[in-house]
Amino acid sequence: MIAARTTGTPGAPLLLTFHGTGGNEHQFHALAQDLLPHAHITSPRGEVNENGALRYFRRTGEGSFDMADLATRTAQIADFIAAEQARTGAGHSIALGYSNGANIIASVSFAQPALLDDLILLHPLIPFAPGPQPGLKGKRILITAGQRDPICPAALTQNLADYYTTQGAEVALHWHPGGHEIVEAEVSAIRAFLTG
Repeated sequence: MIAARTTGTPGAPLLLTFHGTGGNEHQFHALAQDLLPHAHITSPRGEVNENGALRYFRRTGEGSFDMADLATRTAQIADFIAAEQARTGAGHSIALGYSNGANIIASVSFAQPALLDDLILLHPLIPFAPGPQPGLKGKRILITAGQRDPICPAALTQNLADYYTTQGAEVALHWHPGGHEIVEAEVSAIRAFLTG
């Protein structure tokens, strides 16, 4: 899997970034370096090409996932994360993703919650009800979203936050009044989450 990588200091955490549809491995790599300057940073490129736009898994329409492909790609991403953990020797792993990138991180957390310690989900869309996952207990999760996001409806964002809370995760939910765009207040919320 193609990825941008920055080597951190020994013992530093691993911060993985996952781009949105149409992005690439560079979309959040520099931001991650700014957020955690000493961390190991790994930013994989999605391998699904949707009309020229890179993604992490296939979909059958807007807001409709190819669930079989999602399961396959989730397992692949989980293996990739485990390999990066082994490569860096990091004892703490954080994943940050936007939109499609947030969705693949969430899917990994449902399937293999022990892999990641902290999740930063920017404008996620999970249009299905995940099953119970006791392994999420104690995980730190930040979800950011736009109250008028036409791609990720606010009700589904709230459902996801409620799901994680029900599983025992420590959830912070940050709203902004706009849509699917990332605003400066979200970046501030990420900084606070990472230093909190």
